[in-house]
Amino acid sequence: MTQPELAIRKRLESRALVVAMGGNLFMGAAGILASILSNSNAIMMDGLFSLIGFTSAVLGRRISQRIDAGPDKLRPFGYAADEAIFSTLRSLSLLGLVLFAITSALKSIYNYLNGLPPEPLSFAPMILYFSGIGLTCTLLWAFHHFTWRRIGRNSAILRLEAKAALFDGMITAAAGIGLAAIYYFREGPLALIAPIGDSVIVLLLCLLALGAYIREFKGGLGELAGLSASPATIATARRAVRATLIEDGGRIRDLSVTKLGRSHLVTVYYDPCRSVFAREIDRLNLDLIRDIRTVLAGADVLLIVSEHPRRWPDELAPVQSA
Repeated sequence: MTQPELAIRKRLESRALVVAMGGNLFMGAAGILASILSNSNAIMMDGLFSLIGFTSAVLGRRISQRIDAGPDKLRPFGYAADEAIFSTLRSLSLLGLVLFAITSALKSIYNYLNGLPPEPLSFAPMILYFSGIGLTCTLLWAFHHFTWRRIGRNSAILRLEAKAALFDGMITAAAGIGLAAIYYFREGPLALIAPIGDSVIVLLLCLLALGAYIREFKGGLGELAGLSASPATIATARRAVRATLIEDGGRIRDLSVTKLGRSHLVTVYYDPCRSVFAREIDRLNLDLIRDIRTVLAGADVLLIVSEHPRRWPDELAPVQSA
């Protein structure tokens, strides 16, 4: 990727995150105000999700500005890990909010079953809230998704923001439908649960969100732990470097691929089967980087000259003293 292309990508990503900051701040403030006016915990939870989205957009914008910086004295492996750390911590914070909301909803249901009904809902402010927030979430998702595709589909930050906007919109729509059903059928089929209908909706929405955020958290944690990339990505990397290594005349002993944020590190264990100069290895490494970046944008290659794969044979492995 050339410097002008990188500058354009950074500018588009930064603009999208500024839009995310403004949109989430508006939705968070609207959610808190509407929840106070309507006595709705479901709307309060929706507003808190948006405030977390605002905070994450602020942090994500700062991270995206330096994500492509190379190694330096402070960070000898570069700044790619910041994106994985961001995704992991954001998912963890959302999981914490979901668990808090589940606890609060269960407490309200328990109090109702013990003869302590919650305050009645006020439905008037909800119509304006759900209409405005639903439209805002749709516009945010479309804008983030379009920008993510335009910059090469390699920004985990924008992908997470787009998914968060889409999921927030789904939660808003589900909460609106559920509360509307309670309003229209509060004296009919839903009379029994109408007083705690708000808490029931919060509980169902949280259970729906739990699986998605657990997957995001496990994915970010796996990247930080250095787990191998998907088998499809490894196969793609092998195909990309095969021709250059065959032309060089050596033998590939092993290949591993790890993903960290938006970058991939391809480690090639290579036996040249002959005496070589350092400049030849450097030239081969640069050729491999050019090859791999045609299929994995921004990837890097670590070329290790060895006649062994990634793990030393047992008979050669250094013995650790007691």
